[in-house]
Formats: sequence, structure tokens, C-alpha cells
Amino acid sequence: MNETLKRGLSGAVYVAIMWLGTSYSELSFHILFSVILVICLYEMWKLRKGKTKILAFIYVLTPLLLVHLYSQKIILFIFILTWTFDTFAYLFGVRFGKTKIMPSISPKKSWEGFAGGFIFTIIVTFTLINIGFLPKNGSYLNFYSVAFFLPFTATLGDFIESYFKRQAGVKDSGNFIPGHGGMLDRMDAFMITIPAIMISLFLISIIYYSIIIKFI
Repeated sequence: MNETLKRGLSGAVYVAIMWLGTSYSELSFHILFSVILVICLYEMWKLRKGKTKILAFIYVLTPLLLVHLYSQKIILFIFILTWTFDTFAYLFGVRFGKTKIMPSISPKKSWEGFAGGFIFTIIVTFTLINIGFLPKNGSYLNFYSVAFFLPFTATLGDFIESYFKRQAGVKDSGNFIPGHGGMLDRMDAFMITIPAIMISLFLISIIYYSIIIKFI
């Protein structure tokens, strides 16, 4: 099978499973991320074979346990933004990328790609609010906050996983998804994003209610 076709088909199956598993029911959501946790832990264990594993396992365990505290809608929103950022960061990076962010860790990541992904992440958030996928009320500020922080956290998650792979001397964390590598390769952007967004939304809510109380 043509490599591009294989990559496209496996990518479509992955997106369909993630979307359906997250949105179908609360049970399917918890089962999906429990399975992902097991696979990611196994892949990380292989990457860190013969090396210290504590920080690496914390990197995997923290987000994939915290994710069960989020609503399904928020996780779908994070998926959409992450896929948007990854896609347009890649397209802009290929077309305009000259200034590398951290070439020793991830040589293909460029600031031009990051900027393109960032801009389209904001545009997609605006679109999702205005088509009714997200509630168009006071909470839209939280959604824009997620859109602002996500490109940074997604990129950081990618760099951390790339560091682990470089230490292991491998290109991919596994071959679970044909043409795309392992599950960690697909989930790396979420590893920092999920805990970081939880913290940021918590801090934003504290600031918001502090301002309201001050003016009551």
C-alpha cells in the first residue's frame, strides 16, 4: 500500500476512534483513555528501558489520569485545537519555516510554523463559538484562554517526547498507528496541555470571581 494512503487511512481511523470514543458516552470516554494510558505507559517503558523511569511515567500518568476529570466537550475541544495547531504548524513550517525553535531536539519545528498554527487555533476557536459547538456566553473567555495556551503546551509536550525518543535512539515511540508511529507520538501534545489548561482555568476562575466579589 502507498505510504501516503496508508498514513491517511490510519490517521482517519485514529481520529474516528478518538472522536467517537470521547463523545459517544461517559463510559466510552473513560474506557478509551484507560486503554490509551496503558499503551502510552508501555511505549514509555520501552523508550526508557535501562534508564530512570520516574519522571517519564509522571509525564504520562498525570495528564491521562486528570483527563477523567474533564467534561467530554472540553476534551473534544482540546482535540480539535490540537489537530488544528499540528496541521497548520506543519503546513506553515513546510512552506515558510526557516527559524528553528530547538533544532537539537526537534529539527523540523520552526517559529514560522508555530505562528501559523497559533493563528488558526484562534480562528477555529472563534468559529466553534459562533457555530454553537461551544456556549456563546461568559465562558468564551475560558475557551480563548485554552486556545492561547495550547500552542505553547502542545509544542512543549512534543519536545519532551522527542527528547525521550532521542535518548532511546528511535524515530517513533512505537508502531501502533501505521504511518504515524506509536500512541505517544499522537498524544504527546496532550501531555502538558491537559494539566496546564486545568491549572490555567482554575486560576482564571479565581481571578474572575475575585473581581466580581470586589465590585459587589
